[in-house]
Amino acid sequence: MAQSLQVRFLPETVVRKRRSVGARTDRETWVRIERRLLDKISDQGWNGAECAARLDGVAQPAWRGCMVWRDTNEQVMWRADETDLLPAAPVGNAILSEAPELSDEWWDRLNASLDALAAHQTRRVATPDTETINQTSVTEAIRAVFPGDFDTTVQRWVPAHADLNWANVTAPVFSLFDWEDWGNAPQGLDSASLWASSLAVPSLADRVRQERRRDFESRDGKLMTLFVCSKILGPYAHPEDPRLEPAQRTAEQVIEELQAE
Repeated sequence: MAQSLQVRFLPETVVRKRRSVGARTDRETWVRIERRLLDKISDQGWNGAECAARLDGVAQPAWRGCMVWRDTNEQVMWRADETDLLPAAPVGNAILSEAPELSDEWWDRLNASLDALAAHQTRRVATPDTETINQTSVTEAIRAVFPGDFDTTVQRWVPAHADLNWANVTAPVFSLFDWEDWGNAPQGLDSASLWASSLAVPSLADRVRQERRRDFESRDGKLMTLFVCSKILGPYAHPEDPRLEPAQRTAEQVIEELQAE
């Protein structure tokens, strides 16, 4: 693979994440490699990073090229995407336990990028956690944890990154990376996802809600708040997860608001 891309990987720079591994190259670029089961690759293909390269107004590393190949021994595909290096280090893990130092300019660039992304048009459908999001999946996720008398119908679908957490953004210079799952999703998915990954740090979670309040105040944003809370509070919830209590409290408040509409 390295020979095909005409690069040499620098072993001391290897970073392993939940679904991928990446490394710096000798030509000052980054290569991200992901393995995905064939049944997790939808009809729209598996080229999120490549398609995201056309998104104007979104701060992200420039895409250079890729390689895709099928495993000869398993029912999986492999994909390697080469991009420019990140302008700064990732903020942290997907879920933070301490508040990062983020400037007002950083928040401005986050807002500008998310707003620009939502203003684009695409036929892609978001695949958070490699699962295609649609009305049925939203309703099932919410109802599995929050049964009640409120409508779960999504009104507005807009382009979203669909994996927005603190491991996929950089600071002090803002950039958003790992675009393999982006596509249309209910308004507010990205804002709710970043909020959910901030819940262990109340001041940070509050700042996310403040900065993205237009999303959180929308009906779809409220549904997405319940959607991400269902992931925290669902059957695989960890009893020591510090996000449990704030997620439950917020979910109860949101349900009251939805029922009052």
